[in-house]
Amino acid sequence: MEALEIFQRYELKYLIPYDVYEQVTGQLQKRMKFDPYGDENGCYNIVSLYFDSKDDKIYNETRNNLNFRQKLRLRVYGESDLNSTSFLEIKQKYNRVVNKRRTLITLSDAYDFFYNNAKNEANYNVSNRQILGEVNAFSSLYELEPSVVVSYDRQALAGIDEPDLRVTFDFNLMTRNDNLSIEDGPNGNLFVDQNMVIMEVKVSNSVPYWLSRMLSDYECERKSVSKFCTCIDMANGLIKPYQPINPQVASAAGSGF
Repeated sequence: MEALEIFQRYELKYLIPYDVYEQVTGQLQKRMKFDPYGDENGCYNIVSLYFDSKDDKIYNETRNNLNFRQKLRLRVYGESDLNSTSFLEIKQKYNRVVNKRRTLITLSDAYDFFYNNAKNEANYNVSNRQILGEVNAFSSLYELEPSVVVSYDRQALAGIDEPDLRVTFDFNLMTRNDNLSIEDGPNGNLFVDQNMVIMEVKVSNSVPYWLSRMLSDYECERKSVSKFCTCIDMANGLIKPYQPINPQVASAAGSGF
């Protein structure tokens, strides 16, 4: 995956039916190309470990839609083990602007950093030591602990003439809190109906007119979808897991579309 460590952009979320996804992605390919870091269809799997405090500070900031809020997560792409490279990331949002700061670290070192409380930053080989220091300060201030695992399959496209434009589609969204080892891969309870797809439009400035028009034509309405909050709600028994409804959709998403 890309090793970009610091970036800022707008992220617009939509929840769309699977049949609308099929039509939209067909149109997008006229102006966009599949993410080269995925397979031939721009697809890859993401597994993330999110952190929170015992009194749910991060959850409450997000759920209450504070103007400034932030999250900490540890993420791997595709199959991984303890020796794999992971991304330790702070995601901040101020109004509608998303800022991400992340550093590369082996998964075993990341676990040592958090689980053994061995937060001497000099002991770890990371791509950006300053960001590791920010992670240390953030996690210490909020007394963050591993909380919940979120996994999904993603298909990503990047603009051909607009290189800052990305559109992603997330499928098979699952969560668990009984096994927080992200190297064990994507499994858990579904928290989004498999007939629905989370689409995100990511852009540095404004959404191109052609894309705004297309989303309007397909009646794609903006919808705030917090993967983290939904997963915490499910872990706390506030919502029930979704039962598979259409196995063909799950099979198509899981096999690279």
